[in-house]
Amino acid sequence: MPRKKPFSAKQKKRQLQEKRERKRGDEHGSDHGKEHCGGDDSESEEAADAVAVKKINQQPSALHMKPYDPNRYRLHFERDTNDEIARRKEKAMQPFTTLPEKALEIDFEDVFKPGTALDMPKRPPWDYSVSKEKLERKEEKYFRGYLDDIFEKYGDDHLSYFELNLETWRQLWRVLEMSEIVLLITDIRFPVLHFSPALYDYVTRHLNKTIILVLNKIDLAPPALVTAWRHYLQHKFPKVRIVLFTSFPKDQEGRDIELANAGKILKRRKKKQAFNAVGPRQLLHVCEDIVKNEVDLSSWKRKIEDDIAGVNECASNEPAHSVPVEHDTSFTEHIRFKDGVLTIGCVGFPNVGKSSLLNGLVGKKVVSVSKTPGHTKHFQTIFLTPTVRLCDCPGLVFPSLVPKPLQILAGIYPIAQVREPYTAVQFLAERIPIVEILKVTHPDSNPGGSTEDIQWTAWDICEAWAKKRGFVTAKAARYDVYRAANHLLRLAVEGRIRMCMRPPGYIDQKAHWEKHLETAEIAQMQDLACHDKMLEDSDEMHELSGSTEDEEVEKGSDDNDSGSDTVSTSNSFELLGDD
Repeated sequence: MPRKKPFSAKQKKRQLQEKRERKRGDEHGSDHGKEHCGGDDSESEEAADAVAVKKINQQPSALHMKPYDPNRYRLHFERDTNDEIARRKEKAMQPFTTLPEKALEIDFEDVFKPGTALDMPKRPPWDYSVSKEKLERKEEKYFRGYLDDIFEKYGDDHLSYFELNLETWRQLWRVLEMSEIVLLITDIRFPVLHFSPALYDYVTRHLNKTIILVLNKIDLAPPALVTAWRHYLQHKFPKVRIVLFTSFPKDQEGRDIELANAGKILKRRKKKQAFNAVGPRQLLHVCEDIVKNEVDLSSWKRKIEDDIAGVNECASNEPAHSVPVEHDTSFTEHIRFKDGVLTIGCVGFPNVGKSSLLNGLVGKKVVSVSKTPGHTKHFQTIFLTPTVRLCDCPGLVFPSLVPKPLQILAGIYPIAQVREPYTAVQFLAERIPIVEILKVTHPDSNPGGSTEDIQWTAWDICEAWAKKRGFVTAKAARYDVYRAANHLLRLAVEGRIRMCMRPPGYIDQKAHWEKHLETAEIAQMQDLACHDKMLEDSDEMHELSGSTEDEEVEKGSDDNDSGSDTVSTSNSFELLGDD
């Protein structure tokens, strides 16, 4: 019997690594340097040869589930180079200049450049003589040309993060094809970022369908600003119908506390599973005006009345009416109002509150929500009533020229995946008085000395916040600046440090919008009082005292939300008083 060869621990470790890679199927994936744009076909892998792709939320594939690819619908963004990261980090260490409020004004022309290569990909022409496999190959070839055209005309320095996964775009195509009404959800703080004119033109002109623009999270913006955005968007896109919505309205007591503590970081306590959304009735009236008498919406009307009357109290979290299964994204001919059912497709960017809006319409939790962009992987259908079907599409980022730091602050890019968060903090500090809001002192300032000549950098802000919060590294006990920067970005995304973009000309006409008649109506919507049973569970906002104990914000913010809504948080961030 031959003598056994020695087998070192290093060889054993390598053997186990190769075994895990085989189980995950990585021998044909990213380890070989071919990042693909969607699907598993070899042609798809060639689509991103010219651009490095960062895959978000990648999941391992089990060997016994080989036909199923859990990463099929993951987010695909362009990868930042190490040189770019170093350059931006160096910039964050330079003093910044505070910009006037007019710097918050933003226009569509500066973001999407309508009529240029910054268009949305559209499904190629199809007929019944084309097989499914041939159509998919045609779509992949078209998508490669679409990406090449964009990257050829716009450099990496100007392009924003946008979706590079063909499978996700197929989800959008299918939702648009099967819907009679398209519900485009936007965040009221950044509506220009979330509303692609290319999508508007495609839905209204090519598909000849009605698009309803939902300005969501109206409780996070001043009433005058909501009024200004509403009029600006209606004038810019005359065919769109606009609905104001919030899944979690504040009660009057919470509103008074917020006004009394303006400019402070506030905390919202967890609210139990009861949804008292503002906007479903307005959405119903718009849908009734669109469908006329072709669909019976009386059951939807009765449901809203029952919800207001308190019949459906704190229903179970189990998604009884949800159908979160993988659907076929190939083309099928659409039949309008099939079987007397109105299909409403919900589309939008990641983290604008699509799933929360669906939960608010239903009155209970029927779809899972998370603060992590890209949580919804494939579209799912929910029957609101027997004659109304909602279709939730995964969040999709359209190509644009938005500054990448602004995309991060808008929640479009996952904060946990940000390699260099300091430029986003600088973008925020240049536009709002974050130093005064945080009440931090400069790391280089002398106790009792003058602070007039001190110049702040984004790095200084993060270091000062790390000092105040007690964020230190494990080994060297240095101030954890990276962790502090991520902490600040999470506060901004959640709306607890608020930065709202303005429509063009808003600053010059601010007095007009504050006195507008609709402003008072919107303020009443924001101040909508809840029922007595809801008052016990409503958000309570408190100024925080001086604890420096970490409340697990970093790891808790990106976990899937298993039992709370998107606004609720278990984190106890505290605005520290004077040191």
